[in-house]
Order: sequence, then C-alpha cells, then structure tokens
Amino acid sequence: MPRRQLGASGLSVSAIGLGCMGMSEFYGPSDEAESLAVLNRALDIGVNFLDTADMYGSGENERLLSKILSTRRDEVVLATKFGFMRDPADPGARPINGRPEYVKQAADASLARLGVDHIDLYYQHRVDPNVPIEETVGAMAELVHAGKVRHLGLSEASAATLKRAYAVHPITALQSEYSLWSRDIEDEVLPACRELGIGVVAYSPLGRGFLTGAIQSTNDLDASDFRRQNPRFQPGNFERNANLVEAIRMIAQARGCTPAQLALAWLLDRAPDVVPIPGTRRIARLEENAAATSIQLRDGERSQIEEILQTQQVVGERYAEVGRALLNG
Repeated sequence: MPRRQLGASGLSVSAIGLGCMGMSEFYGPSDEAESLAVLNRALDIGVNFLDTADMYGSGENERLLSKILSTRRDEVVLATKFGFMRDPADPGARPINGRPEYVKQAADASLARLGVDHIDLYYQHRVDPNVPIEETVGAMAELVHAGKVRHLGLSEASAATLKRAYAVHPITALQSEYSLWSRDIEDEVLPACRELGIGVVAYSPLGRGFLTGAIQSTNDLDASDFRRQNPRFQPGNFERNANLVEAIRMIAQARGCTPAQLALAWLLDRAPDVVPIPGTRRIARLEENAAATSIQLRDGERSQIEEILQTQQVVGERYAEVGRALLNG
C-alpha cells in the first residue's frame, strides 16, 4: 500500500483509508466480529488510516476501534471528530457545538473511549455557525500543545473558514465528500487547500455505494439505511443517476477493473495529497478498494470520464435539507 502525505503537515497515511462509520450506524445492521475482521485485515494489507467520529453510534464506533487499538495502536493513523452532540434518547437531534470548553470535553471523552493517549488527526465534524472558528481552533490547538492531538482538521468547511482557521493553527486536512458525483469543493475549497498546504480526505468517495453499481434500487437497502432518505437515491433521481454509473462501468470494464476501483483511481489521480476513505464492512470490498492504488489513469480515460461528468449530470442534493445547512460552513 503506497503512502501519501496530507498537505504540508508531514502526516503520512495509506493512500486509501478506511471509513468506519457504517460499522456502527446509518447503513443498517452490522456484525461486530465481521467489522473487527475487516479492521484487522485493513492493517494487515497496509490500510492504516482509520476514520471514526464520536457521533457514530453515539460513541460505539470509537469503542469498536478501541478493540483494535489495544493491540495494534502503533500501526494506526487514527482520525476522529467532534462537534455533533447526540442524545441517546433522541438520536435524530444533532446540534453542533464548537465552544472551546466543549472541544476539550469531547477530546477527553474520545480518548477514553478509544483507549489511547493521543489522536493523530482531530477534526471539527461541522463548523458551528454560532462560534467563531478562531475560538474553536484555538481550543483544538491547546490539545496539540497538551500532547493529546497531533494534527488538526476541519470537515465540510468553506474556503474562507479554512483561511481563518489556518491563521490560528496549521490545518493538516480538510475532510469533505468528494467523488465522481460530488465535486463541489473544486471551485473554491480545493484552491484554498492548495494555497495553504492542506490535504484533502475524501469521504463517501463511492457515492455512498452508488458508484459501485451494486445497488440496483432502494429495495436493496435495509429499512433503517439512511440512504433511503438521501435525495440522490429517490425515485426518478435514482434512475437518472444510474446512467452515470453505467457509463463509468463501461470504462472500468474496458480497463479490466471494477467501477469502484475506477472511481477511487480517479480521486487518487486528482492530486498527490487526496486520500479517499471508502467505508465497508466486507473484507472482499476492502481488498477491492485497496487494489485501486495500482490503477494509473490514462489520458484517454481521463477525457472519457470528464466527458461523462459533463453530459451525465448528477440529480439530487448531497444531503436532505437539514444536512445541507451544515455544508461549506
């Protein structure tokens, strides 16, 4: 597994990471033993960049990772996030808290659940519109000075917010949805990252599984799967978006790879410090995703993909209305 450096920070991670959210929530029932097997296999094949958050499963995802970290901490580049506040009695309510005192409380709670003495990359999960970013990042910087955190990140932050945050403390990574069907950050945010030396961590690089071509209809999804409410998966939108996936599948077939591998190879081709973090709960999918690092796009493939993206417009927003309000913060 090749490594990539996130921006100018010196933080080296596997070129493809592993998003762990689905092992605890949002994508239907999961099996802990199977998830642990995937996590161990990831480390075995060099996928060392593990991404979690304190809100995934209301902390259960961090506790899951603690079972791997207890014996393999030195092999892991550990990323987690804070900001969403979850009430087990009302899991649908997710207010954002970026107040300095909460930053420190959240970090200590994550460290305890993870069973570690430091976090390698600590993100603000979403920007709190009611707290100046300088105050939030100032508190995060204190965690670095205390040795509890090594690097800082923001998620779904605007270019202006990134610049204000960076003036307080260097930001190592921006995490954003970025894929063949989510290119919002290319207009303003990516140029800001290039200017400041901030790496890009791409979550949902496979379009929440849509770009794999494995989902033929929403009937393939569990009743509790949040994608049933995602605008791009809605009737009408689903069928039109499937046309884009079919076009990508044809290029992948000609190349002798899967659509998922082509989608990941496209992201890896964007810049040397873009790191996708596809999530999976299956070892076979993990290994398929990791193998994308061996695919170097050819000029003809780049132009074919770009033509498809220009002519096959993605239909539907990335999130439902409540989630959209927190993007580009």
